[in-house]
Amino acid sequence: MSYQIVGDSCLDLTEELKKSGQIRRVPLTLQIDDLTVIDDESFDQHAFIEKLKKSENCPKSSCPSPEAFLESFDCEADDIFVITISSHLSGSYNSACLARELYREEHGDKNILVIDSESAAAGETNIALEIAKLYRQGFSFEEVSERILKYRDGMKTYFVLDTLEPLRKNGRLSGLKAFLATTLNVKPIMGADHGVIIQKSQTRGLSKALARMSEIALSETVHPEEARVVITHVNTSERAAQLCAQLQKRAQFAGIEVAEAAGVSTMYAGDGGLILTIG
Repeated sequence: MSYQIVGDSCLDLTEELKKSGQIRRVPLTLQIDDLTVIDDESFDQHAFIEKLKKSENCPKSSCPSPEAFLESFDCEADDIFVITISSHLSGSYNSACLARELYREEHGDKNILVIDSESAAAGETNIALEIAKLYRQGFSFEEVSERILKYRDGMKTYFVLDTLEPLRKNGRLSGLKAFLATTLNVKPIMGADHGVIIQKSQTRGLSKALARMSEIALSETVHPEEARVVITHVNTSERAAQLCAQLQKRAQFAGIEVAEAAGVSTMYAGDGGLILTIG
C-alpha cells in the first residue's frame, strides 16, 4: 500500500524527509504589521526575523483553508496521514478535518487520518518520521493509525527561547516580566501538556538552559535507547549541535534528527529558539 503524509507548514523538514518525496506541506499565512508571508518554499527566514525584531506588534498566523488541504489529498496514494500543529495554537486541525469530510463527499471513502500533533515543529516532524518507519515495517493503514496515535500520546515536547519577545508580544508574558527576565538573562524551559504550553523550569543563561532541558527530557524518558529525538532550530545550527552533543553524552538514543525552522516555527520560537521532541 502507498501512503502520503500531508503536514501544515509547522512540520519542519529534516534532510531525510526532504529527500523522501512523501511529504506535502500546506502553508499557513503569516502577518507582521503590513507584511503578509506565505509559509512555503519562498519563505525568507532572515528577512522575517528582522521584521519580527523591528515590530512591536504581535505577529499573527492564519491556518490553511479546507480547500487547501483538500487539494493536497489529490494524489495516487492509498493512505493519507495529515499532521497539524496543536489545535490549542491554530485552527489547522479543524480545517483539515473539514477537508477530509469534503473529500469523502466528493470522491467517496478513502483512508485519511487527521492527527492533532498536540505539539508543533519538531513534534510534527517526529510523527512524520514514525509514520514512515511503520510503513517500512509493513503495517497496514489501520495498524499505523492505532500505533501513531499512541506514539503521539507518549511523545514529549520541550523548548528554550533565546528571546522572550514572542511570549511578550502574544500576551503570554507581561512586559515587566519580560524586561526583568531579559535583564537577569533568565531563560525559561518550556514544555507541552497535550498541546498546552507549560513552563518546566528556568535558569540564567542559554547554555545552562539547554543543559537543564536535556536533564528534564532524559528524566522523563523511560527507554531512551528506543526513542527518537528531533530538534528544530531557528537560525542557530551551532546551538542545535550543542544540544545534540549534550543528549548523546547523557544517553544512547535510537536516532537524533535536526530540522531547520520554517515560518511558523520561526514566528513562535523567535531567533535562536530550539524545540526538542522525544518519542
